[in-house]
Amino acid sequence: MTTRTITVAYAGGAARRGPVTMGQANMIRCILRDDPTHINNHAVWPVPAGTGLDAAIEALHTLVVRHEALRTTFPTPSDTAPREQVASAEGEFTVTVLDHELLPQEVADYAEAIARQARAGRFRLDREFPLRISFVCLGGTPVFVAMASSHAVTDGSALTVLREEWLSLLAGETLPPLTALTPLDLAAEEATPAGVRRAKAAVAHWERIIRTGPQAMFAEPRATGTDSRQPQLTLRSQRGSRALTLVAQRTGALPNTVLLTAWCALLAHRAGQSSCVLAVPTSNRFLPQLARSVNTVSQDALLCLDVGVPSFDALLSKAWGAALNAYRHSRFDALALWEMIGRVTFERGSHFARDVVFNDVSTLPASLTTTAAPPGAAAAELDLSWGPEQVLPTRVLVFVYQTDPQLHLGMWADPALFSRQEAEDLLTGLVRLLEAAGADDVPSTSLTEVSGIRPVERGPYWQQVDGCWTSPPAVAAVLRRVLGGLPVHVTTEGPATGGPSGTGLTAFIATGDRRLTPAGAHAALMEALPGQPGLLAPRWYVMVQEPPAQTRRSDAWFGQHILMEGTGRDRQM
Repeated sequence: MTTRTITVAYAGGAARRGPVTMGQANMIRCILRDDPTHINNHAVWPVPAGTGLDAAIEALHTLVVRHEALRTTFPTPSDTAPREQVASAEGEFTVTVLDHELLPQEVADYAEAIARQARAGRFRLDREFPLRISFVCLGGTPVFVAMASSHAVTDGSALTVLREEWLSLLAGETLPPLTALTPLDLAAEEATPAGVRRAKAAVAHWERIIRTGPQAMFAEPRATGTDSRQPQLTLRSQRGSRALTLVAQRTGALPNTVLLTAWCALLAHRAGQSSCVLAVPTSNRFLPQLARSVNTVSQDALLCLDVGVPSFDALLSKAWGAALNAYRHSRFDALALWEMIGRVTFERGSHFARDVVFNDVSTLPASLTTTAAPPGAAAAELDLSWGPEQVLPTRVLVFVYQTDPQLHLGMWADPALFSRQEAEDLLTGLVRLLEAAGADDVPSTSLTEVSGIRPVERGPYWQQVDGCWTSPPAVAAVLRRVLGGLPVHVTTEGPATGGPSGTGLTAFIATGDRRLTPAGAHAALMEALPGQPGLLAPRWYVMVQEPPAQTRRSDAWFGQHILMEGTGRDRQM
């Protein structure tokens, strides 16, 4: 194999500058904080047969001139969140040519590995071209394009638009005029009075859910840590597609709403939750002016669906309105949002976990990746296949690629919660639930029988407190650890004097000669919450001098002399 680098100069388009968009600010925050392999995107494009290298590069050159985002940098030191973006009228980019005399047998997997490797290393936002492009060639003829992209200017759907247009150019077609908003146009729209009101309403929508909904969908004994290495599981099922069609015909609902409802019902059932909270990252692509925008508009719509209804049809009737409400509140100021999350979770004593992500790209103008079955594979009634692993900060991530003529989705699930068999059972259970709902309404009480999925067993010490599953003994153990071994007792019973009886946990702490305030105890515990979704901070802290003789009995702690008590929320330490 020989490797060479080609530098491509471009000139064209307008030179402009202005504020960053809300979506860019959101992703740049993640870029500066997260591992680049987690936050950068990648894509692999097969090159049409007969395409020369010069033609393939020239098509990329045309896209760079056409799309403002590909000519955009952020002129701020790379470790600082920028407030401004600059689109250049001229510049250059490079492509790497990997020329082989003989290609690897699994050349698509080889190209995928190259693209994934390119994700390593943080993009220099102030100077670096946002695409790292490699051509995999055989005797000088390109076979695949493998690239990584900066999430500051492109998301997965933007890469799909670029791929479509690149293929159109290679086919000799003329691209239509651009109608989607550019990043700078979008930033201007967001700065209008209407845009500012919309952003504030979005933060208020999130706050309602974070104050009252479960802090984590998977608050259970096996859920630990924040990131995990998760294998991809792909479902391709004609049975699932037929079932979606039948449910839609029977109920009059859209197939994608049916699928979202079924997934919420199944996950809430498995997690033992009375509501399903999930993030829907693609929501902003449903706006016509953003559907084909080469930009990063990846901001979550946060959906909270109350599953405490008698049947599937009743849940379906609520899902569309709940989803629309979430979509309406998915364009927000990321800095304001995270300030609110920090403030509200400190007050509530929780840690918001983005456990479940549902990314339905099947209704967008183009699918995120190819939806075809592997070469030579027959159409499957229900086929499950395992793919490569990825380190992810979620518990369950789903991409829906296609709903007709087959249901095609990819799932990444935390192996600490779902063994490979349990993950396969979950997707099989989804198809079974859809088939049952295609025939008739499904009572909520029969979800285990219909899907084969049972609710998690948490053990005797777990309770639902303030809408969250938690283990008071586990809270006491962690509080004891962060306080250097002081005796601690945590109970759901209210204290004998003061405090919000019956509304949360109460912690008794025997401080001895140590000067410890409720604020100090609360701040110390809050530092330990990330990665432990079964922990919920007490609503009331009671400081006593010495522990009672019977430390496991709440009534014994109630009888101790109280030195100090309070919520601990009076100041953030």
